[in-house]
Amino acid sequence: MTQPTMKAAIVSRRDGPFELREIARPDPGPGEVLVRVAASGVNPLDAKIRSEAAAHARHPLPAILGLDMAGMVEAVGAGVERFRPGDAVYGMIGGVGGLPGSLAGYVAVDADTLAIKPDNLSMREAAALPLIFITAWEGLVDRAQVRRGQRVLVQGGAGGVGSMAIQIARAFGAEVHATGSAASADAIRALGATPIDYAEPVADYVARHSGGAGFELVYDTGGGAILDASFAAVAQFGHVVSCLGWGTHSLAPLSFKAATYSGVFTLAPLLSGRNRRVQGAIMAEATRLAEAGKLLPRVDARRFTLETVSDAHDALAGRSATGKLVVDIDPGP
Repeated sequence: MTQPTMKAAIVSRRDGPFELREIARPDPGPGEVLVRVAASGVNPLDAKIRSEAAAHARHPLPAILGLDMAGMVEAVGAGVERFRPGDAVYGMIGGVGGLPGSLAGYVAVDADTLAIKPDNLSMREAAALPLIFITAWEGLVDRAQVRRGQRVLVQGGAGGVGSMAIQIARAFGAEVHATGSAASADAIRALGATPIDYAEPVADYVARHSGGAGFELVYDTGGGAILDASFAAVAQFGHVVSCLGWGTHSLAPLSFKAATYSGVFTLAPLLSGRNRRVQGAIMAEATRLAEAGKLLPRVDARRFTLETVSDAHDALAGRSATGKLVVDIDPGP
């Protein structure tokens, strides 16, 4: 019997081109689901993995990239009970740590990483969500326990993770402020947050928006000097959480306020094989919020295919995207 095949975009060397190949279609193993991929989200982290610029996110080459995916269940492996063929699913499934990614017609993935796709989102919109939503949720909900009435500051509110953090915090009933460029103020306001120009001194916006008390919860998406600014902006007994804790930082500003800090490393379950069910459960929360009308990703209008994946990465590098870039997948035979 002839082995079924599929199309895949493969990178064979550091910063190498995407090579469109016809390769064998995988079969789902125990605990796995075979998904016919409809759309693959493009993240800055994908580009870092391709260029081997992220020591924390290694992916042996040659490899299929693509962390995020939405598609249809084609078959299920032994022991899988939550999904059945024909289910529309999405999740952060691979593209790192030797796990095949979503830039292919089909992918066999750990069922624990998946959730049912929101009925009111397209495949493209769903594929834009997993990495950024999980990163925002783990910080706000799992680490900081965001709650109603809190004054929350999101550093970088117009970015992918920042836009998710705003919507999650608002869904929990928090009062949300977000920093960004002057040009991004309308986008931040449209998400329901009060925009703050990142060029404004921290002491000035803390005084203007909190009466000098600071923000009970600060979500940092920038690291470096922005994380230092977050330490300065947090309130007494408050909490700072960061998904990009690069740099050398003094913790004295936190200590003097009896405030706390948490870091988020979203890739840990994929890399370690542990707690993947937690991230599938987080994606189920994304479905709940989306279907309640409280969550919507911004998706760039441009269309890319497996043949033009390199154009999507070029658009990412050129910072020309207005929302998440998504690749439409043709699974082939």
